[in-house]
Order: sequence, then structure tokens, then C-alpha cells
Amino acid sequence: MNLIEKQTASELLYAGKVVTLYKDTVELPDGASAIREYVKHIGAVCVVPVTDEGEVLLERQYRYAVGEILVEIPAGKLDFPGENWEDAARRELREETGAEARELIDLGDYYGSPAIMGERIRMFLARGLTFTDQHLDEDEFLEVFRLPLDEAVRQIMNGEIPDGKTQTAILRAAMMLGK
Repeated sequence: MNLIEKQTASELLYAGKVVTLYKDTVELPDGASAIREYVKHIGAVCVVPVTDEGEVLLERQYRYAVGEILVEIPAGKLDFPGENWEDAARRELREETGAEARELIDLGDYYGSPAIMGERIRMFLARGLTFTDQHLDEDEFLEVFRLPLDEAVRQIMNGEIPDGKTQTAILRAAMMLGK
């Protein structure tokens, strides 16, 4: 069965610093026409940093769009199109937590809201951590803390950590590590 939609027209509605909003007309598989509004995003990475003691480095950060302080793993957008995923993950980990990883393990991709947003987040597990200084962006305010991996999994399963990328990446990392 053909499921592909073909773009027949595209209108740029907004071009911002982080996202670009489009309104496209598409031809559906049955030949009918439909409108698709969606956001393009450069892409991002997220990292589950696990210490030798089995603790995850997490962050508390205020998220304006939802009006809450959320618990998340270190994450950030690519600096430019085509940036190497692993390079971006190492940079974000170092900037946000001051940690550097001996080993980065690719955990795959995460699409948080694929019906309306083209943001692709590559997830990583970081092990063999050493620590240096944190270097936050000038508009970035967060609190880094440690939590045993098992406790992070428990909090996710109890609905205490609502961030989707954090849930998915931690659960994948826990499964990979046999937790």
C-alpha cells in the first residue's frame, strides 16, 4: 500500500532562531489534497551519562513552553546542519554537566511529535565519565544532580519524569545495562 504524501506547494510562515514553520499542500495516496502544518528543526542530541557508581547525571531546567521545571538528561540542538551526532553529544554533555565520556553508545533516534515537528533527536549512553568545568550557554540555567539509574527508572514508571526523550533514553540505557 502506498502511504507517501507528495508536497505540491509550500508556504513559509515563520523562520526563527530554532524552528521554521511551514504550511504545505500535499497530495494524499488516494489523489486527494490536504494541508500539513509542520515545524522544521535542525536536530538535536541527548545523553544518558551513567557514572561508574551507577548514577545518572540529570538536570532540573525550567521549560517556558510548559511552564514547569522538568527533570531531563543533558541535551541540545546541533550547531549546524550535518554536524556529527557524537561530536554534538560530547559537546552538550561537557557544556551542561562538565562531564567527558570515554565511551558513547548510540541508542538510536527519538521523534517527539512527528505529526507536526521534524525534530530528530539522536540518543546516546555515556560511560567512563571524568569531570571538568561546566560551560553553560549564556541563556541556559539548570541544576545538575545525580540519581541512581534504578531510581530514575522507578520515577519514570511512576510518571514523575514526564519528558519523553529522557524517558526513552533512560529506559533504553537501563535495558542495555541489564538494569
